[in-house]
Amino acid sequence: MGEVFIYLSLSIYQTNTYICVSLSVISICLLRNMTKMENAKVEIDDGKEESALPDTLYYNLRKRIAPFVMSFGFRLFGVTLIIVDFVLVIVDLSLPAKSRDAGNALEAVSLTISFFFLADVLLRVYVEGFKVYFSSKLNIIDACVVIVTLVVTMVYTFSDLSGPSLIPRYMVVTFLRFLRIIILVRVFRLAAQKKELEKVTRRMISENKRRYQKDGFDLDLTYVTDRVIAMSFPSSGKQAFYRNPIREVARFLDTKHEGHYKVYNLCSEKGYDPQFFHYRVERVFIDDHNVPSLEDMLKYTASVREWMSADPQNIIAIHCKGGKGRTGTMVCTWLIDSDQFESAQDSLEYFGERRTDKSQSSKFQGVETPSQSRYVGYYEIMKNKFNRQLPPPKSLRIKSIRIHSIAGVGKGNGSDFKVKIIVRKELVFECVCAKQENCTTLVSLCSS
Repeated sequence: MGEVFIYLSLSIYQTNTYICVSLSVISICLLRNMTKMENAKVEIDDGKEESALPDTLYYNLRKRIAPFVMSFGFRLFGVTLIIVDFVLVIVDLSLPAKSRDAGNALEAVSLTISFFFLADVLLRVYVEGFKVYFSSKLNIIDACVVIVTLVVTMVYTFSDLSGPSLIPRYMVVTFLRFLRIIILVRVFRLAAQKKELEKVTRRMISENKRRYQKDGFDLDLTYVTDRVIAMSFPSSGKQAFYRNPIREVARFLDTKHEGHYKVYNLCSEKGYDPQFFHYRVERVFIDDHNVPSLEDMLKYTASVREWMSADPQNIIAIHCKGGKGRTGTMVCTWLIDSDQFESAQDSLEYFGERRTDKSQSSKFQGVETPSQSRYVGYYEIMKNKFNRQLPPPKSLRIKSIRIHSIAGVGKGNGSDFKVKIIVRKELVFECVCAKQENCTTLVSLCSS
């Protein structure tokens, strides 16, 4: 069905020859390219640790509870408890003359929170593994803070000042209040929790896109082939909290492909300092959820061909904002240009297979916008039939645009509907139904 849709769309160029391509030829190409696809999967780095876990109760249970322990909600709950505990300690210290019942209540809550923090650390050690967890200095400090403050909380809670003592009461009280102040160091857990919160937020935003999670990296980044990387936007500032931090992306590329990578930024809406990637950055200006011009596609593939042919170790890293629509469009365009695939449909299916981590969810993470898929088909025709040349230009005049039965789209009455016509990246026509600007909305009262 994808092939039929693409060829029907080619009528705009009046390339009637291509409408006549038989379906049997397409099916042969599909079988051949599926073989390439399977071979590629064997050789490409999936970004996962290679060691397979034994099929035992211990590891199966760990696999089941890991999503909960590392979830955004659980991490956020832990951060909230740190803040609550901090406030309780301040309240306790600021009210030396509080009633016994109030003091006992504060101590009980603080002790409960302390045991929760201990359980949190033990669960993370269980899920991540002892060696992996304690390979982080921040995790070591975090665990020490949890254990020390738990002991201090227990001493403070269970100390009995009612009976006789060789030590003056005021000294004991002062010492216990000093211990209570020590508990405030638990606020430093926020540093470790912030790191974990960033990780789970990035995973949540990237959904089930295949991530690179080994060798000390955790990035929304996928090897589509051994020389083509698809990734989300390398970010800084606040956006780095939920997307790939640009410094981590640079560290990854410098570690894995030092001196042999080039980055293609497909976002028209934003950029970054190319110095992070040693000025090997090229931009292709594509609006979000939109397509490149055919001319830009040809310039892009010519640039990639030149870079790839310069050294067999050279690779390209392509990104838009989420590393899916625009990225998939240009990745598939290159796969066709480099003869790794003959069919646009096959290249699109392959990209979706590589970008989707089915162990997390079955949600498809490939190119889904119809116009983006269609333009990959256009490039297939340009490459195979026009020898990488633009088809002969033909001017068309749009006389009218009519849309029938808009119920179910937006508000259902056309009041929030807009149409924009853009030619060579310039807005040449716009209609706004809410204002009846350059358009007319007719309401049919007929019923079937």
